[in-house]
Amino acid sequence: MNQRWESRIELNPKILGGKPVIRGTRISMDLILGSLAEGISYDEIKSEYGIKQDDIRAALAYASAALSGEEVA
Repeated sequence: MNQRWESRIELNPKILGGKPVIRGTRISMDLILGSLAEGISYDEIKSEYGIKQDDIRAALAYASAALSGEEVA
């Protein structure tokens, strides 16, 4: 991914209790990742939640960083 997830993901204690979300939305990483795990396509997710493909990629990059032990907060 050319663009780092930090530019698209925000953690704010005032939004969804501090869950990571797409910047400027209340669309959480767990919602996006859960949708992908259920087999929902990128196009369906983009349409349903009004986000961009780069937002979905940022969610995946964030999850990867979190699981690899990188600092994500």
